[in-house]
Amino acid sequence: MPATPPLSIIIPAHNEQDYIGPCLDALLAQEGPLEGAEVLLMANACTDATVARALPYKRRFAAMGWKLRILRVVTPGKIHALRCSDKAASGRVLAYLDADVICTPPLLAQLAAALDTDAPRYGSGRLQIASAQTWITRQYAATWAALPFMQSPAVGAGLFAMNRAGRARWAEFPDIISDDTFVRLQFSPEERIEVNAAYIWPLVEGFGNLVRVRRRQDAGVEEIDRLYPGLLDREAKAAIDYKALFLRNPVSFICYSAVKLAVKLRRQDSAWTRGR
Repeated sequence: MPATPPLSIIIPAHNEQDYIGPCLDALLAQEGPLEGAEVLLMANACTDATVARALPYKRRFAAMGWKLRILRVVTPGKIHALRCSDKAASGRVLAYLDADVICTPPLLAQLAAALDTDAPRYGSGRLQIASAQTWITRQYAATWAALPFMQSPAVGAGLFAMNRAGRARWAEFPDIISDDTFVRLQFSPEERIEVNAAYIWPLVEGFGNLVRVRRRQDAGVEEIDRLYPGLLDREAKAAIDYKALFLRNPVSFICYSAVKLAVKLRRQDSAWTRGR
């Protein structure tokens, strides 16, 4: 194996026993020159079978020339897990992957190649929303996918990567809600790369879960605007044309708007739940 892995794939995982298997299976199916890559499963205060289900994968990764490291993080919190990963990861490129995301086979090799430069760079793949099981989530997704943010390059929800020069842009991960937004906005639009390969990202199912997640997303953006004035200006996204969204799919737009309205009407929960 190379002394320095070409890629470190960091998976913060809290009670992901139902998702970690498919996520790791997708990594085993990766194609391209990534000999010596490492996967760091940051088992964050898990009380379920996440670790037990991941352990048998160690031998399978070793057989393909990769290394799976399972690190038990006792202190709860995703940010703490990310901080621990900074100390553990040794790859030239760092990819941060949610445990419920499925990478298509060409994705990680394309990211590693695109970020193999001395200049600070951030990257992601083409985000594809997983097929929803509930009617309301399907309708919400149809409008959400058409928003200007979703049409911008390298959205990075559920999967983002950067090279070491990019990671040097800030010190430790700040204790905030929206770590993915914070990281993306450390880079100008010209520094963000979207490779052609896709990854599959699920929305939560059901109206109540969509409201809880959307509330957290909005709170995360508001927190960044409060703590880092001017940072959101780097988003460089177009204004939302609500009339065009309505005409494109009236039923979907009404469902999307109902979720947004419910977020404004209901009080902020004190705790975050992923809604599954």
